[in-house]
Amino acid sequence: MDSLDKVLQQMDLAFVGSARHKITVEQLFAADDAVLLDVRSAEEVATLPLPFAHHKLVSINIPLHTLPECCEQVPRAGVVGIFCPHSVRAAVAYTYLRSKGYDNVRVLEGGYAAICDMARPGVVLAQIK
Repeated sequence: MDSLDKVLQQMDLAFVGSARHKITVEQLFAADDAVLLDVRSAEEVATLPLPFAHHKLVSINIPLHTLPECCEQVPRAGVVGIFCPHSVRAAVAYTYLRSKGYDNVRVLEGGYAAICDMARPGVVLAQIK
């Protein structure tokens, strides 16, 4: 049986209903060894980069269409929150990475609105201190 078949077979009602494939922005940013995997296109990243320079979070951009050639850049340790504006590409990336044996990946909830909350002055100030 194909590894993608196994991943899809695990996505039953209990899996989806428990949201085990998701993570909130707050949970991701609070996690040790957390990585933000940004699967937006280079053009989107150039328009609105998300480096989070003052947060302990590592941010990497691998556009979804390049993920097959670049998936070795995704760490296998720590939690990886996958981001795109509407979670569609993030869900595709999640499924792909799970089929490649990644157990630590999650779809980041909330899109731009949620991630921009982490750039609010109070949050940034707390990270600097």
